Amino acid sequence: MEAMHRLFVAIRPPLIIRSQLLALMEGVAGARWQKDDQLHLTLRFIGEVDGHVADDLAGLLGTVRFQPFSIALAGVGRFEKNGRTDALWAGVHPREALSALHRKIDHLCVTMGLHPERRAYLPHITLARGGRSMAPPGLFMENHASLASAPFQVDGFSLYESHLGREGAIYDPIAHYSAWNK
Repeated sequence: MEAMHRLFVAIRPPLIIRSQLLALMEGVAGARWQKDDQLHLTLRFIGEVDGHVADDLAGLLGTVRFQPFSIALAGVGRFEKNGRTDALWAGVHPREALSALHRKIDHLCVTMGLHPERRAYLPHITLARGGRSMAPPGLFMENHASLASAPFQVDGFSLYESHLGREGAIYDPIAHYSAWNK
């Protein structure tokens, strides 16, 4: 039986942005804070696929064309599940170019026979995972509501494979794709 690959497409923020985010990660008891090598901005979650689909996708992502653009950190938010905080995240703006790139990648996935993205696309960088033991993050949300950064350039994206383990997920970059500068 062929091994399955758990894939997603994402942007890796530059070190200066990741450092700014890592410096925020405290003050919420029970939060499972992300490590530096886990910080990314998802463009499209793919999920479990076999090796043939993974190879086809890796090849087709090279056909995605976009002009480089700039974004910046903008505030924090949270996702909830069953009334509990499931994740804390940092927002980014402007969102238009990210949303356009997301739509191109989603369309490519659908043409390959993968299911379309069901949830509305909200560009963000996950800071912490929650769970039953996570304290209410109200003070964290209040303290970082005005989070901002210098703009940073998005001039490419990567295909990652996610390996789930006891210590959390490990993300291995499989391929990188550069913006089209023409």
